[in-house]
Amino acid sequence: MEIERKYLIDTPPGDYRSWPFHQIEQAYLCTAPTVRIRREDDSYYMTYKSAGLLAREEYNLPLTKEAYVHLLAKTDGRVLTKKRYLLPLREAYGRAGAPADGTASSAAAHDAANTAASSANAADLTVEMDVFEGVYEGLILAEVEFPDEETALSFKPPEWFGRDVTFTGEYSNSRLAMASPSGTP
Repeated sequence: MEIERKYLIDTPPGDYRSWPFHQIEQAYLCTAPTVRIRREDDSYYMTYKSAGLLAREEYNLPLTKEAYVHLLAKTDGRVLTKKRYLLPLREAYGRAGAPADGTASSAAAHDAANTAASSANAADLTVEMDVFEGVYEGLILAEVEFPDEETALSFKPPEWFGRDVTFTGEYSNSRLAMASPSGTP
């Protein structure tokens, strides 16, 4: 089961380019149900996702590079490209209000971040921040995956997270891939 919340990011922390990241390319063979192929760095796989917004079934199957290239020619819509930056959620709270140079903000903000991080069981969670390239250059989305729906629904995001788009579906990757040529969902 994949249980995740998704947020539109208007202003990412100034130091995000120093975070570890994966280079991702993905495209869709089908959107109902969702069948996606993805290249993540030097790994290739196909994913099936059931319907849903907050929680849905997800199955990943490994592919060879040759199988990926073969299937890529059969996809619908556009190929999405992005860098996925990874940050432990506990650290993400400490970046609330961080200046562009990435230095820490006030002690009060740090204390508030620790309280929020503790309440969200953030120790083992990761922010996956997608910085899109190509037709969606400038679009930034952050996702956090949770162990259960209760934790997901009680989640209090870091201050720098923008609008919660989890339940609208407007920024689902499959929808972005099938959007009009203007590039807007």
